Amino acid sequence: MHHGTVPAMTGDWVVGSADETGRTAVRLLCFPPAGGGAAFFRPWIRPLGDIAEVRPVLLPGRETRLRESLFYRMDDLIDPLCSALEPLLDRPYALYGHSMGAIVAYEVARRFVGARRPVLLLVSGRRAPGLPARRRRLSGLPDDEFLTTVARLGGIPPEIMAQPDLLRMILPALRADFTLNEIYRPLPGPALDCPIAACVGDRDPEVDVPEMLQWRGESPQDFTLRVVSGGHFYLKDDPSRVLNLIRGDLTTAMNLTTATR
Repeated sequence: MHHGTVPAMTGDWVVGSADETGRTAVRLLCFPPAGGGAAFFRPWIRPLGDIAEVRPVLLPGRETRLRESLFYRMDDLIDPLCSALEPLLDRPYALYGHSMGAIVAYEVARRFVGARRPVLLLVSGRRAPGLPARRRRLSGLPDDEFLTTVARLGGIPPEIMAQPDLLRMILPALRADFTLNEIYRPLPGPALDCPIAACVGDRDPEVDVPEMLQWRGESPQDFTLRVVSGGHFYLKDDPSRVLNLIRGDLTTAMNLTTATR
C-alpha cells in the first residue's frame, strides 16, 4: 500500500453478478472503450448468459464512480485494477476489450500469465500494443474540438452530443482515457501465454487489418482475426452478429482448455 490509500473493493470495479447456478462455462470480464462505463456491455449480459457470466469493468470517473480520481497512465491504473480483479479469477475466465479497453485487457492478461492466465484474450478495434499511432494526439485539443473529433469517430452518441450538461459530465473521463491510450507503451513484464481472438470493422478509421494482424506476435498461442463490416463501433451496428462471434470464440477456447487439462 502507498500514500495510505484504501483500495477500492472488487464491487466498485466490476458490475454484474456471480453466476450461482454454475450454468455458464466462463466468466467474461469486459473493458470498455475510452470514456465508456459498464453500461457499454450491459446489453451483453442476457444474450451471452447461456455460456458466459458477463462482468463489465467500471473504471473510476464515470457512472457510479463519477467522483473518484481518474487515471491518466496505464502504469498507475494496472495495480489497483488487477487487485480488484484477482478475486474473480477463481474460475475459467476470458478478457474482452474494445478500442482503449483492448490494451487494458492485454495488460491485465500479462499480469496473470501462468496458472491463472485467461482462457482467451478478445481484442477489438485497437492496433497491436507496440505500434505507433497514425493520427495526431487528440487529448490535448480544446474541449469543443476534442468532443467533435471523438463524436466523428462514433465515440459519443448524437443524443449525448445534444446535451451540454451530459457532455460536461463525461468529458473528464473521456479526456483521461484518450490520454492513457495515446501515451501508452507496453509495460515491462512477461509476454502473453493465452490465445488471442481479434476483430475489426472493415471501415474503421482508427485501425486497419495489418495493424490488427500484429496482435499475432503477442502470444505463441492460437490467433484468429475477424474482419466484419462496419466502422470503429461496428459492435453497435449488429450486436447479435458480434455476440455470436464471441460465443463461438469462447466455446473454442473452453474446448481447448478442457482438452489440455
